[in-house]
Amino acid sequence: STTEKPILLNNIADAEAFVGGAEVAVIGFFQEPESAEASQFRLAAGRIPEVPFGLSISPAVLSHYGVSANTVTLFRRVDNDRRDLDMNNRDVDTEKLTRFVRMNELRLVTEYNPVTSIGVMQSSLQFNLLLITDKMSPKHPERMRKFRASAELFKGKILFILLDSNLSSNERVVSYFQLKKSQLPALAIFHTPDDEHDVMTVDEISIERVQDFCNRFIQ
Repeated sequence: STTEKPILLNNIADAEAFVGGAEVAVIGFFQEPESAEASQFRLAAGRIPEVPFGLSISPAVLSHYGVSANTVTLFRRVDNDRRDLDMNNRDVDTEKLTRFVRMNELRLVTEYNPVTSIGVMQSSLQFNLLLITDKMSPKHPERMRKFRASAELFKGKILFILLDSNLSSNERVVSYFQLKKSQLPALAIFHTPDDEHDVMTVDEISIERVQDFCNRFIQ
């Protein structure tokens, strides 16, 4: 049987387990489970199958997270941060809810695109590491595996980002780091407060090389 979305969260323990169990989790806090806002929330949940959605009408749970009714909160593990969306504002609909989640769903490795770029800019993490690579390459799955493993080591410190060099919308970022297609794949690390950055071309990704590159730059 398929899991009913969103999952009903009746107490604090359930809510904490729900948030702790995913890289990105979304909870809708409502007074009435059948309100117009809650039904918009259910529609958004159906549109984003890969993100877990929970719903709570428990006053104890709302109080635990310090939210008022008709608030949608996105929790993410990568920078231990959360984003709140107030649904009391009448013009919040399924479209806006879906965009809110898509924009803020930063992960251990976040794929860069025009929507996620907004969430990336607003992240509390000051260091970003980009893997600029061709997703169609046969070596891509193995590169990603090692990049993800490296991201685990810098969780809460560096935001790891995948940038597909095939997308024309990403050409500006590639040229910002003064890279040509022939030099890819490459790693680019970036310190957001002062635009300080460093670039390293890599044919093969290894956890040690990524770790070394990041540590040198941070120091």
